[in-house]
Amino acid sequence: MPSPRPDGRAGIDAALVKRLLAAQFPQWSRLPVVPVEIDGWDNRTYRLGDAMTVRLPTAAGYVPAVEKEHHWLPRLAPSLPVPVPPVLALGEPGEGYPFPWSVRRWLPGETAARGRIGDLSRFAVSVAEFVRALQRCDAAGGPAAGAHSWYRGASPAYYDEETRRCLAALEGLVDTGRARAVWEAALASEWRGAPVWFHGDIAPGNLLVDGGELSAVIDFGTSGVGDPACDLVIAWGMFDGASREAFWGAVGQDAGTWARARGWALWKALLNLTGDAGSDPVRAARERRVIDAVLADHDAFR
Repeated sequence: MPSPRPDGRAGIDAALVKRLLAAQFPQWSRLPVVPVEIDGWDNRTYRLGDAMTVRLPTAAGYVPAVEKEHHWLPRLAPSLPVPVPPVLALGEPGEGYPFPWSVRRWLPGETAARGRIGDLSRFAVSVAEFVRALQRCDAAGGPAAGAHSWYRGASPAYYDEETRRCLAALEGLVDTGRARAVWEAALASEWRGAPVWFHGDIAPGNLLVDGGELSAVIDFGTSGVGDPACDLVIAWGMFDGASREAFWGAVGQDAGTWARARGWALWKALLNLTGDAGSDPVRAARERRVIDAVLADHDAFR
């Protein structure tokens, strides 16, 4: 997602978490507070004892997710095939920290690196089953796609100007002619179904594995109700060959939804390639692989 540079991200530390807990949830204030090993950009996360976490947004743009997750995750959880973060408490601004924050139950597992997955095709089917189960959840009253979801679940047209700027910057470095055709196909398609729940960032870092299998899905900050195309991007970001075929077959979706999904995948890969990834050969190669796979699929299925 876009990453507004938060002022004072370094000011979020274990000492702040301890002060917040002491002031608002003293029953937990004696538990140890330790940063998680792999942290995100949108939020800082700390282990609280053995069974809980504390999660604090790093900038105002990520604040709407706190109340959204607090309200909706308990309602979605019973209908999903694997656990999602159990929210225990909602904290208020305080101790010099300006945003709401949350306390959650710790979910065991590790992020979904390929080496931790037993069978990638079986894993792909599990992810597809989660996406389908989420789409079947009651969407009545759910948060319509918009700024709170960074426009995941809306039309990719929101990022049209940014995508065209990236294409111009990458002229001669990627096949921009074919890429423009992918993007135009995404813009030409329109979600015509009833709005459904989407996660918004189905990616390896938000999928937990335990014993080689999908064990939980985390970080619903970009979730909402709308077009589910954004949840298909993992088809190119993580899967290939047999595992991509397994995901396609299990997740279903019509041709138009896949066209928009290719647009979402292309936008993000182009944006990353023109950004930090441009100076990181490993990341750049990964983004190029995504772009090449998206272009090939567009050529095969148009």
